[in-house]
Amino acid sequence: MQNNRRPRRKREENPYEERVVNINRVTKVVKGGRRFRFSALVVVGDRKGQVGFGTGKAQEVPDAIKKAIEDAKRNLVRVPMYKTTIPHEITGQFGAGKVFLKPAVEGTGVIAGGPVRAVLEVAGIGDILSKSLGSSTPINIVRATFDAIDNLRTVEQVARTRGKTAKEILS
Repeated sequence: MQNNRRPRRKREENPYEERVVNINRVTKVVKGGRRFRFSALVVVGDRKGQVGFGTGKAQEVPDAIKKAIEDAKRNLVRVPMYKTTIPHEITGQFGAGKVFLKPAVEGTGVIAGGPVRAVLEVAGIGDILSKSLGSSTPINIVRATFDAIDNLRTVEQVARTRGKTAKEILS
């Protein structure tokens, strides 16, 4: 007897870890009453220094999350890292939200709250201290964290800017 079944399609491995940061029910008031929708804030990362965030809005929660994940994958950024932490202290700002990030000694872990923790963990940063200041709105905190990440510079980048070698900068 011959087997006529097609081989099962292998599921593609997703290289990114997805973390839902916030789901919000938003309302639009129309003539007939209220229209409810859901907005989702999602962070994706590969735990190897790439991270992105996205937002999505739909009538159902799973659809909003799906849209947010697609948006996040389109907006990936690379995080400059030094061993398991970041190269230097930095403060990121967006709107009224501020996020202070400080490198930590190996073994410290991720000391951060809510949205900042989600971003740093999926980015692959293992040891860091952080403090969230000002607004606690999740989207503003995530954007402030990304502002800080965007402004991080490695020793090599600083050396290139100053026209020196990395050893001269460190000594």
